[in-house]
Amino acid sequence: MEKDIGRINKNDTTDIVIRIDDFGGKTGLTIREFVTSDRYTGFTKSGVRILGNDFSKFKEMINSIDSNEMKDPEEPKEIPKEQETLNEIKTEKPGEDLPDY
Repeated sequence: MEKDIGRINKNDTTDIVIRIDDFGGKTGLTIREFVTSDRYTGFTKSGVRILGNDFSKFKEMINSIDSNEMKDPEEPKEIPKEQETLNEIKTEKPGEDLPDY
């Protein structure tokens, strides 16, 4: 039995395919790269297979991830030049610019 669950585009030539399949008489969940190119079209060796009896543990781990944890961190806001200069002034030590006698 083979049942494709879905695909996620990785780049122009590669998709990540999630499928339920039967390999060696054992049912499992396979997550594997599928390449489409001039030289080769098909599944690559890159991927992972979760046996059916481990699927509930895998699903529990996936469901424990908070979707907020998967968001990209916010880009730091650009500091205006005027503020940058003020920050530099604040961090100078008193008397740093005085000559030694």
